[in-house]
Amino acid sequence: MPLLGSPSREPIAIRRERRSDVAAREALLDAAFGPGRFAKTSERLREGRKPARGLALVARRGGRLVGTLRLWPVVTGTGHACLLLGPLAVAADARCLGIGAALMRQALRRAQRLGHRAVILVGDAAYYDRFGFSAAQTGAFRMPGPYQRDRLLACELVPDALRGAGGLIVAASRPRSRLSGLVDRIAGGQAPLGQPA
Repeated sequence: MPLLGSPSREPIAIRRERRSDVAAREALLDAAFGPGRFAKTSERLREGRKPARGLALVARRGGRLVGTLRLWPVVTGTGHACLLLGPLAVAADARCLGIGAALMRQALRRAQRLGHRAVILVGDAAYYDRFGFSAAQTGAFRMPGPYQRDRLLACELVPDALRGAGGLIVAASRPRSRLSGLVDRIAGGQAPLGQPA
């Protein structure tokens, strides 16, 4: 759990998000982005889903949640698996303390350690450039709704991870268990109850 700050400031701890953080995270996102956050195209790739395992982070200061960042599994039309970063938010009274940058660096390190190959986002190139993001490899990508093309950025965690990537970016399917497959078949009338799938 990395700590930021100096002796004159309260330390800031970055850790994995817990269930107990959800209400504070949502309040922080509402304050940072307002109700329009649910209308964003990136939200279409997140709604009704969970973030990638181990890649939902929060920053806490003085017992209060002051930052959040999550990454989501997506796939391009050419089958390249990536992560979608966002949203990144920091409480207004905690900005300029390096919390956003610390969350970014921690998230990218963790994603790389977990074997992810690339991260994409929709955001300000001037801010995200320092973390290795650019629009150089996203020209052939499309989002599932309106977006500003110059704000669609990517960062390869593995060299050439996005070589030949393009097409529509969609939410990645979660691996299905045998039980969920059986339930779907029964619900669809394909397998009678009491018989093996």
